[in-house]
Amino acid sequence: MMELNEIEKFIMGKLPKTCQVTNVDFEGPEIVLYTKNPSAFFDSKENHVGKIAFELKKKISIRADKSKLMDPSDAKKIIEGLIPSDAEVKNITFVDAFCQVVIESMKPGLVIGKGGETSKAIITQTGWTPKILRAPTSNSEFLQGIRYHLNKHAPERKKFLQETSKKIYRVATSKHDWVRLTGLGAFREVGRSCMMVDTPITKILMDCGINAARPDDPYPYLDALYFPLSEMDALIISHAHMDHQGFAPFLYRMGFRGPLYCTEPTRDLMALLQFDFVDLLVKEGKEPPYTEKDIKEELKHVIVRDYREVTDIAPDMKLTFFNASHILGSSSVHLHIGEGAHNLVYSGDYKYGFTRLFDTMDIAYPRVETLITESTYGGEHDIMPSRDDAERKLLRIIQDTFAKGGNVLIPVFAVGRGQEVMLVIEEFYRQGLLPDAKVYIDGLTKEASAIHTAYPEYLRQNVQRRIFSNDSPFTSPLFHQVTAKDRDEILKNGNVIILASSGMLNGGASLDYFYRMADNPNNTLVFAGWQGEGSLGRKLQAGIKDIPVADNKGKTRMLTVNLRLEALEGFSGHSDFLQLQNYVRNINPQPKRIIVDHGEKTKTVAFAKHLTNKFGIKSAAIRNLDTIRLR
Repeated sequence: MMELNEIEKFIMGKLPKTCQVTNVDFEGPEIVLYTKNPSAFFDSKENHVGKIAFELKKKISIRADKSKLMDPSDAKKIIEGLIPSDAEVKNITFVDAFCQVVIESMKPGLVIGKGGETSKAIITQTGWTPKILRAPTSNSEFLQGIRYHLNKHAPERKKFLQETSKKIYRVATSKHDWVRLTGLGAFREVGRSCMMVDTPITKILMDCGINAARPDDPYPYLDALYFPLSEMDALIISHAHMDHQGFAPFLYRMGFRGPLYCTEPTRDLMALLQFDFVDLLVKEGKEPPYTEKDIKEELKHVIVRDYREVTDIAPDMKLTFFNASHILGSSSVHLHIGEGAHNLVYSGDYKYGFTRLFDTMDIAYPRVETLITESTYGGEHDIMPSRDDAERKLLRIIQDTFAKGGNVLIPVFAVGRGQEVMLVIEEFYRQGLLPDAKVYIDGLTKEASAIHTAYPEYLRQNVQRRIFSNDSPFTSPLFHQVTAKDRDEILKNGNVIILASSGMLNGGASLDYFYRMADNPNNTLVFAGWQGEGSLGRKLQAGIKDIPVADNKGKTRMLTVNLRLEALEGFSGHSDFLQLQNYVRNINPQPKRIIVDHGEKTKTVAFAKHLTNKFGIKSAAIRNLDTIRLR
């Protein structure tokens, strides 16, 4: 890999003097060229940036030199005149540290303009480089807060990115050439996903989650790390579910100040769930492992990447995210280690099958020597019904419950299953199959759904089109937002559907509704996702009928469960046994080794043996704290 000064010298040698580049800056893995003549890049037919980016295999951006920046108040007037009113601009923020103007709009395409003409006019006429963001179709105070936080701390982020680039492009040589993997969580279990990949010169973590269903042992084995956190090069988060990222702020609490790589929607959803986690524990009188301050510190160190965007994260390591079709922004992680020494794919959680939310997951990678695959439904009997059958079953359950005057509670993961079930119920409503239904959204699902509408490019094309045409299914009049004080009132008359988190009845709105509904046999509880070992959801599925419940005065009473219980496996965001098998069969190229994680002990071991026998690929289900040499 070229060093920073070598890259700068290479770039300056390729550019004509008319480009008037005043500085080559490095912001993490990206290169930024500051120029006194932006028009030289936009008007030239030579495509200087494209050619250099292709040769260096790196992302390069153009920004005007600070001497060319117009006063923000004057620039804002020009920008407002250039952008058509149909774009529905919600906010314009000038970020001096990056010489950028952040423009949030309901229709970003109109801000960009045909062929990029409007965005080019903004930079040439004002000097400010536009960073164009999509505003959600429904108001999201949380998303506004994240964007405000990042803009407010832009000077700190700028400094952090510059320091990170020095580490990425540092001179680092070693006589050794090895790659190791250490399991720190989610090996022979579901929950607290975490693993370390290290080489002689690089140390990274992939995922850092918690196990909410196991309060006695919820965190990954970070105490097994043989080095201080300050020596860790990077943290990579595959997706926003708490069992994959819920312990990440603890790293920043303990002094880690390195980059956290994830997709943009993962960043926002991750923070949403982390803030809620802290709030929930405080309300329960428990001490959280980190604070809101630690989450905000984490956010300042996030570097977002798009799918299939190759990124240098260390002198001997490149990262690429691929669509995993599990939740919004979920990724399989590809690591290219050394000069082709080893290529690793960490599947994360994935759905190799139909969902209403996402297009088919990616299965083609540049190279694969080692595959780490999840196995949540890795048992040979874990075969889900077809999606059509699952949706018809849900409709029958709702109609049967309504016929008795009862209510339907669907505990959902606020991110993923909540939106998937919303799409299905909204489709029933549009088809006239649930004409009198009222659907209430409680808990985090409202904010999570709003974040979905800010990133339609990550969603299935038909959902994209509806969002683009101001017909977002998530803002349908069918759905009503409620708060805790409304819960008794909405349950009085029957014939309502409640979507509430958490999905395993570990706490939150869904548990409160369950306590209110459990003794009425006319009501129905429908599980639409995985119920972790030790969770109340799993216990109910196992047949428990009497549950101790503390009342407002702290006295305990026994709650008898009389309501109807149903499970809809076909709605899971995980692949079933056949889909897991088909993913391994069709992944291109075929791996030489498979490591099975993220499944119950017996299932991971059995699934690894199955893969070895069926495909002839050496497969193993290692344990937490096992270290294996990949090369």
